[in-house]
Amino acid sequence: MSSLLVLLSGLAQAQPASLGLDRQQCELLEQQVLQPGGPVSCGQLQMVHFSYVDFDKVRHDDGEIMVMAAVASQVKALFDELLKRGFPLAQARLMEHYQGNDDASMADNNTSAFNDRPITGGKAISLHAYGLAIDINPLQNPYVLRNPQGEQIYSPAAGKAFGRRDPSRAGSSEQIVELFARHGFLTWGGDWKKPVDYQHFQVSRSMAERLAKLPLPQARQLFENSVVAYRSCRSGSDHGSKQNGRKVCAGAAG
Repeated sequence: MSSLLVLLSGLAQAQPASLGLDRQQCELLEQQVLQPGGPVSCGQLQMVHFSYVDFDKVRHDDGEIMVMAAVASQVKALFDELLKRGFPLAQARLMEHYQGNDDASMADNNTSAFNDRPITGGKAISLHAYGLAIDINPLQNPYVLRNPQGEQIYSPAAGKAFGRRDPSRAGSSEQIVELFARHGFLTWGGDWKKPVDYQHFQVSRSMAERLAKLPLPQARQLFENSVVAYRSCRSGSDHGSKQNGRKVCAGAAG
């Protein structure tokens, strides 16, 4: 086990709701995942610990995820609600366990957030690099891209078994789209046309850029304000279907 994982494992055993990273941990993180010139610094990140149930309904108290500190309290509340609902997660480990390799994390059906990388198949900075995107159960909720020959390519490859969507299936992201939105993650990759990314939830890019530029207290307040605005909009929404109402309110909030 690397020295970074030893440190993070020790922190996980303490089980506080969330933890900022100290200088030693940041130095180790920079060796594994953080890239020079990334959109956020180590000091803007925070670890969130939580409990979850797996697909056999066994409870685990070692869930961990790294996000931008400004959203940590909402992320903790979100995962607490997943536990309350009995929504299963295969596992949730930091990307350091995979040396930042997104393919390895997906193949391991790992729920994750921060990873300093570009978007899949492109050069633009991913919202994961801000700690403002979360991938849930990648096997049950694969990333799907149609290649030039018209074939659908799944990531992870085993996710092809879940290509035909069944929202009632255990661990399917369709069940929690509104929950994520109510905690500030207003964009779901399952709404996209090309590619479709069923596992992926994020804030808007404009929100991410604003949060990254602000000191923590102001960033946290901005994010909390967006959560309040979305919930207020939804409570008074008469925008037709649930999906259309969610999209309208997401635009108003973020």
